[in-house]
Amino acid sequence: MSPPVAAATPFQVTVLPSARGFSANPGETLLAAGIRAGISLPYGCKDGACGSCKCRKLSGVVVHGAHQSKALSAQEEADGLVLTCCGVAHSDLVLESRQVTAAGAMPIRKMPSRVLQLERLSSDVMRLRLQLPASEVFTYHAGQYIDFLLKDGVRRSYSMASAPQAGPPASIELHLRHLPGGVFTDQVFGTLKEKDILRIEGPFGSFYLREDSSKPMVFLASGTGFAPIKAMIEQMQIKGSTREATLYWGARRPQDLYLDAWVKSKLAEMPHLHYVPVVSDALPEDGWSGRSGFVHRAVLQDLPDLSGHQVYACGAPIVVDSARADYLGHGLPEDDFYADSFTSEADKARD
Repeated sequence: MSPPVAAATPFQVTVLPSARGFSANPGETLLAAGIRAGISLPYGCKDGACGSCKCRKLSGVVVHGAHQSKALSAQEEADGLVLTCCGVAHSDLVLESRQVTAAGAMPIRKMPSRVLQLERLSSDVMRLRLQLPASEVFTYHAGQYIDFLLKDGVRRSYSMASAPQAGPPASIELHLRHLPGGVFTDQVFGTLKEKDILRIEGPFGSFYLREDSSKPMVFLASGTGFAPIKAMIEQMQIKGSTREATLYWGARRPQDLYLDAWVKSKLAEMPHLHYVPVVSDALPEDGWSGRSGFVHRAVLQDLPDLSGHQVYACGAPIVVDSARADYLGHGLPEDDFYADSFTSEADKARD
């Protein structure tokens, strides 16, 4: 009889400077292992397409699975950068990720949710309110997201657009843009109705408001990237924050600023909040007289020196990636750039 095969020993991963640690099983991605241990490693698409989970390897061996070169180039990999969403430990590791804090992670839960409201905010944006079970305590940071659990193991991710409520939340709000042919958004804009049941899991993500700083903030949103920013603004109001914050919200046409009136109402209630809407493709009939062009560039027109700011950027990958590159070149410390790139299935398939 052959001797029993010994179980493979997990590798130990330490994340600096927080000194938090977790074990990663052979063949398990670093991100999956971190999430399993309640460590909030940064991430976005979870498919090697966006680069949001990139961090530095200080020691050890990591082998990457399939990923896009725009997320991690060969030179970046040679320089010691890794993608935790598709990187697998082949030894004990020490990583550097300043977005990982010592704060306890929110527990990840699966639960049913009931459709409470469907409201069109524009021709292609739907506000979806979900009623959560009264028996569940669902805690999250403003800015995080949930996954919808669909048939055949398919998942779709959307950010919460409402701040956490005290105790069991009565509901959460999400903003969904219709992508024709989309597995989930076709359902939302076509057949979904109030009282339908949807299964969700969360919270996920490392994009949330850091409240241990007094630096003025730039909120940069494109399209429905406004959703998690809205949750952050609500959170600031709930907590009575006096930090200076300016929202730059970019859209193609004025009507795509689908909650413009909501933002303006908050300006009257929150004296430290400021708002700069930016439209890139206004038509003459729109009568637009506000700022035009690329929203991330509007920030630099107003703030050419970002060395004393924090930036929270959310939306299309091209906006987030352009902002990261340009802002770091204008003095923004890398540790003060927080982002969530809304990577679509089409983006994931494109290299």
